[in-house]
Amino acid sequence: MTGRRSPASLPPIKVLLADDQALLRSAFRILVDSEPDMEVVGEAADGAQALELTRRTRPDVVLMDIRMPGTDGLTATRAIGADPELAAVHVVMLTTFEVDEYVVESIRAGASGFLGKGAEPDELLNAIRIAAQGEALLSPAATKGLIATFLKQGDADGPAPSADSAHAERLASLTVREREVLVHVAGGNSNDGIAAVLAVSPLTVKTHVNRAMSKLGARDRAQLVVFAYESGLVRPRVE
Repeated sequence: MTGRRSPASLPPIKVLLADDQALLRSAFRILVDSEPDMEVVGEAADGAQALELTRRTRPDVVLMDIRMPGTDGLTATRAIGADPELAAVHVVMLTTFEVDEYVVESIRAGASGFLGKGAEPDELLNAIRIAAQGEALLSPAATKGLIATFLKQGDADGPAPSADSAHAERLASLTVREREVLVHVAGGNSNDGIAAVLAVSPLTVKTHVNRAMSKLGARDRAQLVVFAYESGLVRPRVE
């Protein structure tokens, strides 16, 4: 999903930058403001300021550094995700290393995905557009990070992760096809990739993904991955 929004038909994507490095924020601002379909509406040096500016400016996308002094990005993201009035705000976590120790916690907190600080300019701009459209930004590297986290919880050859009754009930609400699609999503596959495997249209896959998110109470695709492993539907395997 790399298409540009038409500046003539839609208002610009509002972006909030949250990072304790002023030089990095400045570089991001120049890049974002150079695009006709997006604009920076604020800059924050810590999580508390990011939360305050998010409530005031209502950005479409927040680029949030995970590690900041004082209130960190994880805490700020959790507060944004818990506020019903900020449901339309999408947070993309910025990490020094794409596979971060807080990957699972950030997704549970409501982050839509991750972006390495070393990403190319086009990657950053594309990530903003993807997040603004309500899609999750979860790269194969970040997906592997999620799997690695669950591997740490026990040996992949041992018993499957235990699901509590809430997980079991929500999993039971899915149709057979929705479960099948969820397994592919947990593997980091795109809608197009899943469609090719299942011999259906990408639109059909998207419909199944959206229904699964609705039934499971998942904010986006990233949270579906976490649920798939926590529920025991998918078991991590060592490559």
